[in-house]
Amino acid sequence: MKHSGLELLLAFAAILVLTLGYGVVVALLGSIPAASDFFGHSLGVAGLLLMLFTETAYSLRKRSRSARWGRTSLWLQAHIFTGLVGPYMALLHTAWRFNGLAGVVVLLMAVVVVSGFIGRYIYTAVPRTADGIEVEVSELQRQISQVERELAQWTGSHPEAARAFQQQMDSLSALPAGSLELVLGRIFLEWGYRRMRAREQKRMDRALRAQASQLEALLRRQRTLKRQIASLAAARRLLAVWHSVHIPIGMVLFAAAFYHAGAAFYYATMIH
Repeated sequence: MKHSGLELLLAFAAILVLTLGYGVVVALLGSIPAASDFFGHSLGVAGLLLMLFTETAYSLRKRSRSARWGRTSLWLQAHIFTGLVGPYMALLHTAWRFNGLAGVVVLLMAVVVVSGFIGRYIYTAVPRTADGIEVEVSELQRQISQVERELAQWTGSHPEAARAFQQQMDSLSALPAGSLELVLGRIFLEWGYRRMRAREQKRMDRALRAQASQLEALLRRQRTLKRQIASLAAARRLLAVWHSVHIPIGMVLFAAAFYHAGAAFYYATMIH
């Protein structure tokens, strides 16, 4: 399963729209809207509902075996989207005042959001199908065998180009020994490989560069599969540790948020 990051782009686009709308309201009112105003209340209620969806919907979908509810990967994207937009709306609701319980809720929201980014990064290290099901090692090994056969066919039909690219082939096939480094540092490894490929391509003439495109695609696929096999156990362990931290903090956040909402409703409505 490819992780396009579309949900992050949509979330940041929604946050930008909310920021612009909030700025317009501030300009019209001439001041920051209070949390007790209609606009502030609306932001708080909408943010709480989105956060409630974030916490419950994806968890329920993971526990359901019915395919009619859609792919788990799509629900995960919705989980990430609402998990970013909801807390941001709740942040705007505070009118930038963080005293008392509201400050505790905002701090917990920040911890949960940062934890969510970390969890997503670890989650993407585990190979999955389009339905979000983990791919087993045997399937990864089968895919590596297929890629290696294609590489052998390519080098057999392009012997001169294969000799010219031998150093690049060796570099792309090499992986660090530490499994944790493969999980946590893979973004830096990919950046280093891209820089190396860019330097190599500058040295090639146009004919060799055209021949290199298919080879590079096969080498990248081979290296990705090898990295996934080497780091699969470590990624699963890290994901289990992350779950044991992220979920309890999320539960504390919701307990505090609902207590805050209930207290605000009581003091604003019942006392009067």
